[in-house]
Amino acid sequence: MNPTDATRDYQRIATAIRYLQQHYANQPSLGDVAAQVHLSEFHLQRLFTRWAGVSPKRFLQFLTKEHAKSLLRAQHSVESASYHSGLSGSSRLHDLLVECDGISPGEYKRLGANLLIDYGFHPTPFGECLLAQAERGICWLMFVTEERATALQQLRDEWALATLRENPARTKPTAQRIFSGDGKGDTPLRVMPKGTNFQIKVWEALLRIPTGELSSYQQLAQSIGQPQAARAVGSALAHNSIGVLIPCHRVILGSGEFGHYRWGRERKAALIGWEQARREPACPPP
Repeated sequence: MNPTDATRDYQRIATAIRYLQQHYANQPSLGDVAAQVHLSEFHLQRLFTRWAGVSPKRFLQFLTKEHAKSLLRAQHSVESASYHSGLSGSSRLHDLLVECDGISPGEYKRLGANLLIDYGFHPTPFGECLLAQAERGICWLMFVTEERATALQQLRDEWALATLRENPARTKPTAQRIFSGDGKGDTPLRVMPKGTNFQIKVWEALLRIPTGELSSYQQLAQSIGQPQAARAVGSALAHNSIGVLIPCHRVILGSGEFGHYRWGRERKAALIGWEQARREPACPPP
């Protein structure tokens, strides 16, 4: 699927996902969803399958609360052992190896003035993103929810001491690798988040949640040895500036509700469903 086509499709997909989230308990028909996006059932089926790899009906299953709860239970049982097995801070995202090289505030203060960061705007299956990377790794990946100028100013504010250079030729291959889902590339993708020691610890824990699995805030707090810190964990997720690769979208409420997300609940649902769909066999067009 061409990333540009996926970005164009996403606006209608997001509307369909919003409707499915709001009405999943009633198990809406294909016709019900098609009416919300002003398409025929045939065209919605083709559009949705091209975007997600599965039909709207199958995608709806991924969004149901009971399915989310089952994922929470699976993640808890699998990860409770994994967190104590000496795993490093790495995980696979669509067969991509992601490694974390966090920067503490003290290190950033010394490093930032001499740091060169290349950035570029790129289409993705979830809308346009702003991606930035330095020599040590990706330091910014956010979806553009307002104007490009606003997104760029946020990057400048976060890395005020660094030199920013618009260089989409460098960042485009990285964006394509992240969102293509084909796992091309022999070397790991390295992320370089900037945060407190606690935040970096939480973000490293996120990398250990397998693709297509979910965790609750409480489970994540337990995994870092601080079971009473669920609220602080939520705050750390809210400060994550490297979306998707540091998968804060995989953390939901213990009730099975998806909860808040920095770039919108529909986008969070889309990411969760998209990852789940890619664990399924390919779905042929109708």
